[in-house]
Amino acid sequence: AQARQHRVRRRSAHDRLAERVCVHLAAQGRIVWRELSLRARIATVAVPEASGLEIEMPPLDCDRAQGSKQTGSGSGAWRMARPDVFSVRNTSVEDYLHPMVHEVKASRADLLSDLRNEAKRESYRWLSCETYFVFPAGVAQAQEIPEDFGIWMAKGAADGGALELVRPARHTACKLPFVVWMALARSTPVQLEVDDPQGELVP
Repeated sequence: AQARQHRVRRRSAHDRLAERVCVHLAAQGRIVWRELSLRARIATVAVPEASGLEIEMPPLDCDRAQGSKQTGSGSGAWRMARPDVFSVRNTSVEDYLHPMVHEVKASRADLLSDLRNEAKRESYRWLSCETYFVFPAGVAQAQEIPEDFGIWMAKGAADGGALELVRPARHTACKLPFVVWMALARSTPVQLEVDDPQGELVP
């Protein structure tokens, strides 16, 4: 039964589109993870009604090391973020990692739900240099997405066709905080066979 549920889930439009994004990023020489649970620092201190995901905490050393990503010295909260696709460059130089988040939205309702959730979007920005929304053509117009976020639009079927860059994300300097390193150490990257895996490290 679990195997059957897993196969049904993999056939969903959302997962097929997410897999296309993973293949695209892996072909660019990036290391890719799916559905990680990552702690992110956000400015808001309000506890949400139902999720209970945000709690107020004192600043940690990693906050002070974040520089431009720091959200405040003493105020703020930690939130569990679960990006659909998280990736870094395959490099031996920390400054070149360039972490990125890709949020996959197979429907307009799913996209609008994220656009209303400011804390969720803020957590993505804290975790990455660039954050993108990925959705099928016709789900939304570029002007509906906040300007800080990039847009990839999927053309054709959910498990085929092309991914078109409609708008690049606004780049923000970001170093991976220790809590993210620990989450990556406990997780297994997506294993994909691509035509040009670019297995060499980026210099």
